[in-house]
Amino acid sequence: MPSWYETIIDEARLTAQTLLDRAENLASPTLRLGITGLSRAGKTVFTTALVHALMRGGRLPVFRAMHEGRIAGARLEPQPDDDVPRFDYEGHLATLVDERRWPDSTRRISELRLAIDYAPARGGRRMLTLDIVDYPGEWLLDLPLLEQDYAAFAAQSLRLARAPARQALAAPFLAELKATDPDAPADEATARRLAGLFTDYLAACRTETVSMSLLPPGRFLMPGDLEGSPALTFAPLDLDEGREPPSGSLHAMMKRRYDAYKDTIVRPFFRDHFARLDRQIVLIDVLAALNAGPAALADLESALDGILGAFRVGRNSWLEALFRHRIGKVLFAATKADHLHHTSHDPLEAILRRLVERALARAHSAGSEIDVVALAAVRATREAMVKRGRSHLPAIVGVPEAGQHGADAFDGLAEAAVFPGDLPEAPSALFDPGVGFSGLSDAQGGDFRFLRFRPPLVERNADGEALALPHIRLDRALEFLLGDRLK
Repeated sequence: MPSWYETIIDEARLTAQTLLDRAENLASPTLRLGITGLSRAGKTVFTTALVHALMRGGRLPVFRAMHEGRIAGARLEPQPDDDVPRFDYEGHLATLVDERRWPDSTRRISELRLAIDYAPARGGRRMLTLDIVDYPGEWLLDLPLLEQDYAAFAAQSLRLARAPARQALAAPFLAELKATDPDAPADEATARRLAGLFTDYLAACRTETVSMSLLPPGRFLMPGDLEGSPALTFAPLDLDEGREPPSGSLHAMMKRRYDAYKDTIVRPFFRDHFARLDRQIVLIDVLAALNAGPAALADLESALDGILGAFRVGRNSWLEALFRHRIGKVLFAATKADHLHHTSHDPLEAILRRLVERALARAHSAGSEIDVVALAAVRATREAMVKRGRSHLPAIVGVPEAGQHGADAFDGLAEAAVFPGDLPEAPSALFDPGVGFSGLSDAQGGDFRFLRFRPPLVERNADGEALALPHIRLDRALEFLLGDRLK
């Protein structure tokens, strides 16, 4: 089917869905919030903490509707889409509070609906329906593929694989590719071998020590039920520019499967979920990129630029609003702020702002509202002054998870004092070769740059229910994402 014809069909479906959503919104005001995160950014924890804060309240001074006592309550309701799994809020909360363990990362889309009863500032009673759409960040990184044909995808993928920071990781794939003739007859064994080596390379790039972010196709790293399908059994080939694939060739097979990947995986996600969002938060583990060095930071910058380019950003005119959703607000959040002393929270935000500044300029020119924040949706540490020799140094204190590299001396129960690394005042310095984040170190000077802490002990009420979860700047995120709809 010609791509222009597919585009017309998708646009018609989007228009019809938008009209339906607008009609439902007249009867019951609804906001669709997308929550996603790049690898290990804490998306499941953030979604759980956001829902818990809306339902249980807590110390949220910047979230004005809650701070002013205008939110009467929030309750879970059946989600609107019967074909989308429900976000397991209760299970994830129990894992955090009862087991003091971080929930497993979700590898699929899920949804949750909240009904928020509130009093507008001018008086009266109203209800806002909040539909939360939680999905893997790898899916978001796939959206730019909709604008790329196979040749462009192959050229970009190989350019990345041959970059100095990735070349060693990609060596087995590149060696196999060098021995492969794109014009050779299509062969399933060759396709599977190349796809497997390409997937291994992408997985190696995602490890904590490397922390690359730009790793499409995203479903290669989380195939789910599609594992082994032809739509996930392709790889980039070395192609002569402008050359059409010979019929029956390996090149033709790879191109066909790449197109199938876009048509059966990426396009339905965009049409049925992403294109219907009103607000979006993108969670990012900036500290992991800082630890990995300038190449990881530059890669993260490119990924974020591509991400925002995929959004239908811009404030709607009244006529456009009838026929097309546009994401009016996007929040980029640097997570794990509790791994740093509070004096480094503002520098962490400044680093993230530097990473998205090109995308920010483009989005603001389109009329969208964009912001950045450094936060910890669930704060696992507290701050303390620790004596070292004759000096008293600011430290963070928490319970390290047992069994991780660098924490073998801990049993998962005892607290440890950790001295955070210092973030530079000028974020641009981090992008210079040879400059990186010093990481975290313990009181004895050991390397704890990847140390993870257990969730904190949480107070409970008389019925045994968890009270407010400690956080850093979660209220800022809530105010930006929801505050204007609760005035």
